[in-house]
Amino acid sequence: MNNRNRGKNTGDDTLFGSEKQISKLKLGVEDMRYLLTREYPEKAASELVGNRYRLKTRQIQALRGASASDSQLYNRGLKHVETSDLKGKTVYLDGFNVLILLESLLSEAYIFEGLDGCFRDLSGVHGTYKRVNQTLRAVELVAAFYRKNQLNKLVWIFDKPVSNSGRIKQIILEFAEQHQLNWEGDLQYNPDKFLAESSEIVISSDAWILDHCKEWFNLIGYLIREEKLPVNLIKMI
Repeated sequence: MNNRNRGKNTGDDTLFGSEKQISKLKLGVEDMRYLLTREYPEKAASELVGNRYRLKTRQIQALRGASASDSQLYNRGLKHVETSDLKGKTVYLDGFNVLILLESLLSEAYIFEGLDGCFRDLSGVHGTYKRVNQTLRAVELVAAFYRKNQLNKLVWIFDKPVSNSGRIKQIILEFAEQHQLNWEGDLQYNPDKFLAESSEIVISSDAWILDHCKEWFNLIGYLIREEKLPVNLIKMI
């Protein structure tokens, strides 16, 4: 596995480590909400806000992840389910979204809590997924959630075009077999569309999926609370 982490980028402490920078970001999120609510395109709104507060590229990335319009927040809130709704259910999990976010969190990267209460990071797949030191621990946390809430089945959905997606699917299914978990893995060419159109409860922090799915659960928020995970957290609200 090599000695790999999914931690901070060089310079992240400068961008996110001071009250001055966090205050700018919070003001930026307020402005973004105002603009998005008035139907400004996200790209144009983020450029406008980024220029106003002189934000760097990764700060704008965090800003966009944390922002939403009033109607998006209202609709996401309506579709969010509680732990009491999970027992005996089949749940679809956005594989790379959840894994990479948990790996980042466990690697002490900065994690951002947005207006919708979801948690996001600044990592991405970029065509290839590589396991890191925290991958197994991330899968164990998902297993703890699965057991505690007595899910009927958990289906991991991965991006088929991403290199190593088949390998990580196999690792997760082997883990499930060893620990007697009713898990499945599925490779999809367009996982976002697949999850958005599913009739099952979905786990993801991808904004487009949250806007289009039937029901969703905030797994990362749950794990932070239930497992008392130490988080390098920036609240953008």
